[in-house]
Amino acid sequence: MAISSAAWLLFSSFLFLSHGVLQLQASHHLYRDIKASSSPPAHQPYRTSYHFQPPKNWINDPNGPMIYKGLYHLFYQYNPKGAVWGNIVWAHSTSVDLVNWTPHVPAIYPSQPSDINGCWSGSTTILPSGEPVILYTGINPQNQQVQNLATPKNLSDPYLTEWVKSAKNPLMAPTIANQINASSFRDPTTAWLGPDQIWRVIIGSKRNRQGLAILYRSKDFVHWTKSQHPLHSAKDTGMWECPDFYPVPINANLGVDTSVIGPHVKHVLKLSLDDTKHDYYTVGTYNVNKDIYVPDKGQVDSDSGLRYDYGKFYASKTFFDSAKKRRILWGWINESSSVEDDIKKGWSGVQAIPRSIWLHKSGKQLVQWPISEIERLRENQVKLHKQVLKGGLALEVSGVTSAQADVEISFKTIELQKAEKLDPKWTNPQALCSQKGASVKGRLGPFGLLALASKGLQEQTAVFFRIFKGQDKYVVLMCSDQSRSSLNNGNDKTTYGAFLDVNPSHEELSLRSLIDHSIVESFGGKGKACITARVYPTLAIQDEAHLHVFNNGTENIQITRFSAWSMKKAQLT
Repeated sequence: MAISSAAWLLFSSFLFLSHGVLQLQASHHLYRDIKASSSPPAHQPYRTSYHFQPPKNWINDPNGPMIYKGLYHLFYQYNPKGAVWGNIVWAHSTSVDLVNWTPHVPAIYPSQPSDINGCWSGSTTILPSGEPVILYTGINPQNQQVQNLATPKNLSDPYLTEWVKSAKNPLMAPTIANQINASSFRDPTTAWLGPDQIWRVIIGSKRNRQGLAILYRSKDFVHWTKSQHPLHSAKDTGMWECPDFYPVPINANLGVDTSVIGPHVKHVLKLSLDDTKHDYYTVGTYNVNKDIYVPDKGQVDSDSGLRYDYGKFYASKTFFDSAKKRRILWGWINESSSVEDDIKKGWSGVQAIPRSIWLHKSGKQLVQWPISEIERLRENQVKLHKQVLKGGLALEVSGVTSAQADVEISFKTIELQKAEKLDPKWTNPQALCSQKGASVKGRLGPFGLLALASKGLQEQTAVFFRIFKGQDKYVVLMCSDQSRSSLNNGNDKTTYGAFLDVNPSHEELSLRSLIDHSIVESFGGKGKACITARVYPTLAIQDEAHLHVFNNGTENIQITRFSAWSMKKAQLT
């Protein structure tokens, strides 16, 4: 659950004063008694057309996505009363294709002592019988974080519109004996079943500055016992939110069930760092006999390690799509606008496009790619022929709806030996992208896309590459420069960056960007690095948005492939 302890204390005080404990225990009719916020204004240039978001109000973490009886289910944190965090319930929508969504009544909201002060993030698990269950964090009257269980009321209902909370809740709670920090104990993962037929689940926590993945075991999914040691921990990483732990096949672009264990899989541990609001992960080995996870040699167990996304992307969650044998990643894209602007527009937060995720053949990192179903929204394809893009030029792409598009482009360097030397002190890619933005001329780069650009380029969101010559190899930098994304200086216009593990002497540099009014979600190197930008142009909106391919380096670059599509609007409400 992405929320600070200070904000939580403020909200819990408000909840007690506004409703009272007895009234909140009144069960499911509570949600219908909540007075919803007013409708958003009619003019909405920043609302997305194919990224998931409800018609109004605040959303954050995706909770326990899953597939059941052929329907995809997305649960997510939602405030039915307004565009700021608070009054959180588990909202619920279903889809047949992960693109078009039908909303349902909330699945979970405060109704019993173990969650009376809040229903926070968690996960779904599919039991061997095929029954889905939910584990989630609740806040009890003492403001302690505890773990709860909910099950479907009617398993024959593919929409699973009603959920029943266990009378035995909470199933896991902090005590003096188990030495758990009661304010740092949240977000249970999807559970996995060991060869001994015992269930395991981890909960995010911390002890002082040491991040912890606390491990629990159960024979029946109801009675849980805390392990003497965490599954994994790391010093000086702070609170671990929304942990995710799952296997990935070696040498196969597939996903497997969360309970799969063996020599043919590696394991991934993803952690959402409360300190930095970044998701990072490691690839490693799970020792099922000792119930310990060990990152592989070379994996960095901190915020400076591998990340799913180097931009706006947090509190992510994966699930195994048993119908298509793939693992799918969901992530929350929060706002870059001010709270005041969020309230004016009547909503805050969207979900990233679901991504297929698998282990790269190197075994050292994951690869992500937008689900193939999103391509069904493509129409009116525009192609550019293979050509040289001279240094200092920007080529406008016409014939595509630039505010709502899907763009794929590949580049080839012509004179790689002319690359600038990489200063050994340039180890932070985000800082380097900030220093060398799209307007800073180099040799091989910057080259890439100018998305959501105004007619005179006063506004633009640049997604681009630079190539440097390192000590023993070429180094590719991928950047998303938001510094000129809007004339509204009240927005967060941070520039993001990542080093891309691609050898430009043997590979072309590929870039795919999903542009959706206020989002530029980009995938470099066929999904080796992803950067999501959240931008709010004042000029480059709707039909006034333009798209360019640019090269601001001194050396020529070759465009080897270019296709862009206008994107149809998805059904989101």
